[in-house]
Amino acid sequence: MGKTLVIAEKKSVAEDITKAFIASNAGTTFTNKKTSFESDDFVISWAVGHLAELADPEFYDEKLKKWRMADLPIVPGTFAVVPRAEGKSAKEQLEAIRKLLAREDVDRIVNACDAGREGELIFAYVRDVASKRDLPVERAWFSSMTKTAIREAFSHLRPGAELEPLESAARSRSEADWLVGMNATRAATIRGRAALGGVVSLGRVQTPTLAILVRREKEIQAFTPEPYWLVDARFAPEGKSLYGGRWFQGSETRIKTAEQAEQIVAAVHGGSGTVTSLSKRTQKTLPPLLYDLTALQREAASWHGFTARRTLSAAQECYEKAMLTYPRTSSRYLSTDMIPELREIAAHVGRRSREYAQGAAFVKGLAELPLGRVINDAKVTDHHAIIPTNAPHEAELSSDAQRIYDMAVRRFLAAFHPQAVFENTTVVSEVAHESFRTRGRVLVEAGWRAVYGEAPPDEQKVAGQETDDDEQDANQELPLLVEGEAVRVNDVALDARETKPPPRYGEAALLGAMEGAGKLVDDEELREALKESGIGTPATRAAIIERLIDVGYVARDGRRLTPTTKGIAVIDLLGDHELTSPSMTGDWENRLLEIERGKASRDAFMKDIAAFAERTVAYLRDLPPEATRFQRRNLGIACPRCGDTEAKGELIENRRGFGCSSWKSAEEPGCGFVVWKTISGKIITEDVLRELLENGRTKELSGFRSRNGKPFRGMLVLDPKAERVVSFEFKPRPERGAKKESAEPAEQAG
Repeated sequence: MGKTLVIAEKKSVAEDITKAFIASNAGTTFTNKKTSFESDDFVISWAVGHLAELADPEFYDEKLKKWRMADLPIVPGTFAVVPRAEGKSAKEQLEAIRKLLAREDVDRIVNACDAGREGELIFAYVRDVASKRDLPVERAWFSSMTKTAIREAFSHLRPGAELEPLESAARSRSEADWLVGMNATRAATIRGRAALGGVVSLGRVQTPTLAILVRREKEIQAFTPEPYWLVDARFAPEGKSLYGGRWFQGSETRIKTAEQAEQIVAAVHGGSGTVTSLSKRTQKTLPPLLYDLTALQREAASWHGFTARRTLSAAQECYEKAMLTYPRTSSRYLSTDMIPELREIAAHVGRRSREYAQGAAFVKGLAELPLGRVINDAKVTDHHAIIPTNAPHEAELSSDAQRIYDMAVRRFLAAFHPQAVFENTTVVSEVAHESFRTRGRVLVEAGWRAVYGEAPPDEQKVAGQETDDDEQDANQELPLLVEGEAVRVNDVALDARETKPPPRYGEAALLGAMEGAGKLVDDEELREALKESGIGTPATRAAIIERLIDVGYVARDGRRLTPTTKGIAVIDLLGDHELTSPSMTGDWENRLLEIERGKASRDAFMKDIAAFAERTVAYLRDLPPEATRFQRRNLGIACPRCGDTEAKGELIENRRGFGCSSWKSAEEPGCGFVVWKTISGKIITEDVLRELLENGRTKELSGFRSRNGKPFRGMLVLDPKAERVVSFEFKPRPERGAKKESAEPAEQAG
């Protein structure tokens, strides 16, 4: 009998599989051979992420090295898979796997890559380039890195044929991205290079995601603020504490004119009134659903300021240390067969920390677990929700991983707790025929919220949305009032405000919009219904956001994501083309899911994608000349160098920077003032420019690059009289034990 070759996705997983085999088979030993572990029966090796990829166009025809519209669209009859061109370690590992697959004593393969679409693709592409032998393949499918889960997976290996639909979906996704990205990018670059400069990167998922950000930015730019006024009063009941109320009429609290607001203030100032209405309503809130990856990323962005990539990395660490289950999941439910484990998992969690002990004890002590919002077999396909593992939780975690672990643990325990109960009180006080509304909220029964110690963050904040600044504080403590009670106006004041534009997206809100195919949906149940038609998958959304930042289409400003001028120009170039449609991209994702489930045809999907690529090329080829020119824009800002002189220059936005209108040509540069749009790797947005001009410096910004390419934080400082218009003020904050690095000087301006 020959040996079984096991291929894992990375070395750490191969090590865990080896340990699980040793633990279950006394006397089994493995030899470490640098690129594999080998025993009498098994050879366990690993990939290093993607070791192979789809070939570039010139693989099919040398003439395709040049980007010419006449050669588009490029649609290979059969896609070729080739070894990755870069990465010494990847090449070495691929060669090692090639040799293992060629060994005569290897007669079976087990695919132990991550249990999902991308893991299936990694394995399929490795086989394509590394083996000509038709060896039988089986699949080890596990959602947890505990020894028990690994042993269980190898005891119930799935036939390779059972996973063919998943492989078809994986190949379809990869080839669709190649067809759309390769053809659209080449066509857009050929037509839009003059306006945008360099390569114009487009993609099946990244472009509709960018369109979401750009359309919001245009809403903000087109927004005209309108003034309104609020009137707030403080009331003093006899012998009781003060309480506040806001003027209202019907459902409206905003007053359209200052005159009306002043009249209300004058009418009630120092007056007496009555409590005309007092109502109490009990409100119950269900425990939230368990986490899938997108929900985890959204809340980590809101609670801790984590990027989606940072959350995924931390969750992956928890998974690899057998603390949490597989993170790249789209399910928020568990399957029925997991019910017997739930109390054991709570016990492991309770032993990890005193902070979890009380919540864990409650779950263990329940005679019957409430499973209605936890168990749903129909909504668990490849992987269940992210929960703690059924194993001792003893690993040391990084600070990021500990925070993600804490979130998942508390969510798991909360799921089995009762509803939280609030008492909401609404009081209406009337003075001089003017009505004021007061709201109060008291937590009567903590229920699931007790798991969090302090109250969890507000749901609106979690969703990444701005709270309504017209809404009065609903959590104020109210005195004991009765209807008909007399009250005196202690003080009253008006508050002048302006309507606000919609907020820019943070990562939490953008992830939610991607999950809802462009729709921002806060309700958990409705999001569940929409998620199968979302943009991208939980496993890819973080990479898409980072890709948009890397290509210079989006800048990260604190927790906000702002499309750059280049990003806006890309969407302007495409206009209303289908490629910018989140709903169409969401439909494609849904079709991929149907292929994965064996309910849709891969051939039909790929034909539709090829036809779409052809339409996209034709659309870009036929754009009128004016659509491909960069539209210079006057910002309406006086030039800080010559704006107060006779020249009276104004700042103009062009493709590369923000410069003075006095510039005519290289021979007639005018006053020479310019702030480049990219300084030491940092994209300078219009908001950053305005802050710089207004204050002479910016707040501390991240994302600048030092000479060795490492990021640092610093301020931009403006001195229009100096030779160098923009410079850095840099105070490094090296990590403990790290050496300070010097900042790269700012680009020469002017």
